[in-house]
Amino acid sequence: MVTVEKLVIFKLIKGLKMKNFLFLVVFLIGGLGFAQEKNDAELKAERNAVNLVYSGNELLDGEDVIAAEMEYRKAISEQSTNVAGTYNLGNTYYNSGHFEEALFRHQQAAKKAKTKTEKHMAFHNIGNILMKSEKCKEAAEAFKNALRNDPTDDESRYNYVIAKKCAEEQEKENEKDKKDDQENKDENKDKDDQEEKQDQEDKKDQNEDKGDQDKQDGEDQKDDEGKPKEDKSDEGKGDDQKKDKKKPKPQPGQLSPQQVKNLLEAMNNQEQKVQEKINAEKQKGVKIKTEKDW
Repeated sequence: MVTVEKLVIFKLIKGLKMKNFLFLVVFLIGGLGFAQEKNDAELKAERNAVNLVYSGNELLDGEDVIAAEMEYRKAISEQSTNVAGTYNLGNTYYNSGHFEEALFRHQQAAKKAKTKTEKHMAFHNIGNILMKSEKCKEAAEAFKNALRNDPTDDESRYNYVIAKKCAEEQEKENEKDKKDDQENKDENKDKDDQEEKQDQEDKKDQNEDKGDQDKQDGEDQKDDEGKPKEDKSDEGKGDDQKKDKKKPKPQPGQLSPQQVKNLLEAMNNQEQKVQEKINAEKQKGVKIKTEKDW
């Protein structure tokens, strides 16, 4: 016998709702027909898992979330294929704000699910978790899978429409961002090209100015007939140097021509004085001794 208990419906952002907790209980009475298909160990594991899920639901009603989580974990450990324990654990994680763990558990539940109802509920809640993370495109795909397993569910259909519209808006925004990025790149490239062109023009102008200046300097060095000009600033200096070259330079230990001239003039003056003195003495009749005694 299989029963499904409906508990509180948990709301999600943007008006989305999580599906009810799934609670499967298998009652084994005496010798049930399907018991023949399973061995005693499998039947015991299945019975224990169902009891643990039931216990977890009771604890959750009492708002003992941590204890309920532990019971669901035990149920999964007891029977790895238990869908109810995995599904309920995923919802517990979601309501605790652990969205990555919640998504992982609901994905497990979708894989373990054997009925369309189980798959529908798992995919529906996967879509809600993805919408919480603003992964609208992936959420829309999850709600589509939920509708494949239960096309009559209006809640899944409503959520699918919201997710699809959200995905379209995100796609438009992404396209706009890409366009803006490309425009910024093109603008920066144009700016760089203009700066490079301006640099080249500046260098060209500098080279032309330097060429004109060199040409002007060359013209300044020529006279009216186009011949190189002499450096007039050194003309006087050149004449002095020529005069110096004409004058004989005295050798070491010799008198210069000017010194010889001065010396001759001095000797002539001295002889003239001596001669004048002699003449004066003669006139007086005094005998003048002109030579030294030996």
